[in-house]
Amino acid sequence: MTKVIPIVGSREIAFDCKFFLGDRPCVWHKQTGVLCTCDQYQKVEERLLIIKLDAMGDVLRSTALLPPLAEVHPRASITWITRKDSVPLLQRNPYVSEVLELGPEALVHLQTRTFDRVINLDASKTSAALAAAARSDRKDGFVLDERGCVQPTNEAARRWLEAGVFDDIKRQGAATYQDRMADILELSGRKHHYVFELSADEIKRARKHLESVGLDFERPVIGLNTGAGGRWPLKQWREDGYVDLVSRVGRREDVQFLLLGGPAEQERNDRLKRASSIPLIDPGCDNTVRHFAALLSHCDVAVTGDTLAMHLALALGKRTVVLFGPTSAAEIDLYGLGEKVVPDMTCLSCYKNSCDFAPNCMDLISTEMVEGALLRQLATVRPLASEVAL
Repeated sequence: MTKVIPIVGSREIAFDCKFFLGDRPCVWHKQTGVLCTCDQYQKVEERLLIIKLDAMGDVLRSTALLPPLAEVHPRASITWITRKDSVPLLQRNPYVSEVLELGPEALVHLQTRTFDRVINLDASKTSAALAAAARSDRKDGFVLDERGCVQPTNEAARRWLEAGVFDDIKRQGAATYQDRMADILELSGRKHHYVFELSADEIKRARKHLESVGLDFERPVIGLNTGAGGRWPLKQWREDGYVDLVSRVGRREDVQFLLLGGPAEQERNDRLKRASSIPLIDPGCDNTVRHFAALLSHCDVAVTGDTLAMHLALALGKRTVVLFGPTSAAEIDLYGLGEKVVPDMTCLSCYKNSCDFAPNCMDLISTEMVEGALLRQLATVRPLASEVAL
């Protein structure tokens, strides 16, 4: 280890402080001008590395493990390696000291640094290879062996690996993802929750954006996340289902419908606007992920499939109605914030990209099922017009 030699007469630098950055002033010095060591000094006694790359929704729900990890490692500095798309999801996270984008920079860090604990919850070869390359005496989750095979580090990880490679085991699962990961990390029984924070400025900008497209903040707002991304097209509900839902609820309640989605949903949302007799408010589909989250933060209830929007809604504490078909409803922890709408079909949780059944599982989700769940969730945050009339 390279020894740092202090220079006589030089100013003290708290290299072991949680807020030390090295190439620029820490947040406290920048804000108030304080010097090392100030009242905000937090000594780092452990250094943890989390590797979580795929997918963005999985990255976000894995933040739920940070509070229990902080209980077990109260004086730890946490570094998180993820893909570029997921970096914004970890910004402003109070538990994460450093976010490294997967690439040459992250690899240089792995070659140089030593960690007290390495956590990799992805069974992909890339993630497992990174965990294997990291220097640490303790590794939890999955690593890559010399043959290029992914190996679990404990029995709980082995069970999760089996669920990933055997469909029958996957369908039998009843525990949430967070609880399964907590088992792998020996954190079972500890409280967990999503960790995602927006700034006041981000929320304000989203409000101005919504005002510019005609949203009335005096009336309830129903967010409709209509797509499901490119990987799992079967996770999205029928377009005619959304049109019927808007018509039924819009005739009954004085609500507004806010279309949500990414670039892949633009054409779909355009079709929904043309087909709906009730105006649908569209803030566009070219928003950054954090601005998308800020738009979602202004909804009273979100209706979505098993997508990133679902995870963001739960992270923001929004009432949420989630439509399930090809993915596991049991693995999703709603934290008491909503309802799951699941059709009666024996082949659920197939994780297929296409289906030979007609109608398929998502087709079998009726408008009545979604409407009932939506009205129940809306009633928890705002009085229903139909009930006030009575």
